[in-house]
This record gives sequence, structure tokens and C-alpha cells, in this order.
Amino acid sequence: MREEKEPADEPLARLLWRAHHWFRTAVTAGFDGDDGDVSPANATLLSQLEPEGMPMADLARLIGVSTPAIHQMVHRLVAQGLLEVAPNPRSGRSKLVLLTPAGLVRRREALKLLAELETELAQRIGQRRVAGLRDALERDWGDATVVAEGIRGIDEHRS
Repeated sequence: MREEKEPADEPLARLLWRAHHWFRTAVTAGFDGDDGDVSPANATLLSQLEPEGMPMADLARLIGVSTPAIHQMVHRLVAQGLLEVAPNPRSGRSKLVLLTPAGLVRRREALKLLAELETELAQRIGQRRVAGLRDALERDWGDATVVAEGIRGIDEHRS
């Protein structure tokens, strides 16, 4: 029998991942029945891709997938007519991922769905909680690498 954990025992990162999954699943469900199949990962890509485009490697880092995985996702969305890949004018070594006009429409739909979900979440858990969550997430948390190195340095001194 699995032992239930107290909520405070749950790592914050895991709770944030669940929240991300909730939004991503809802956006994907909101697209069900539309022309074209948009997976949860593709919905994340569309909502995170800047309208002016991004280098493929930057997009992979942003959404936390490998370069081969982003290539596969991008090429699937290219086949659906939502993205295009072009030479990067700032770097001859990388490709730029751009939204097509249809991709811009789909991105706007995804962002609209996300805004509606935020409103729904506020109705479910309270506007003050959502505002507090938004405030905390919009603050500068510092460079994650530097923070982790600092924690490791503290742990090494404790040993």
C-alpha cells in the first residue's frame, strides 16, 4: 500500500510540473476536434515560440527537450502548415523556427485558451491565490545555475 505524503512533503518543482501539465492538457483538449492534431508537447511549443521566431536550439532549451526532439516536433508542425524553418539571418549555423500565418492563428488560440483557463482557475481556487502565484512566478529568481552552484558550495562546506 502506497503511503500518502503530506502536501508540504511534495517538492515545489513537482507541483509546478503538475500545474503546467494541467494547463497543457486543457489547451490540448480545447483543440480537440479542430483540423490538425496538436499534441500536448506541440501545444507547449506553439505557446512558447515567439512570434518573430527563434533558433531551433533556443526553442529546445526553452521547452526542455533535446535538439532531435525539437527537430521532430518542428517538422511535424511544418507538415501541418503551422511552422516554417528558415535560415537564421544572425547565424549561418542555425535555423530559425517561424510561425506561418496559420501558426500565428493557432498560437493566438492557444494563448486565448490559456487566458480563459487562468480565469477558470481563479474561480476554482480564488483570485487572490492566482494573483499571488502570478506575482511569485513573475519575480526574478536569479540564474538557476548560479543558485545551484551556490547550494552545492554550501553543502561542500557542511561536509
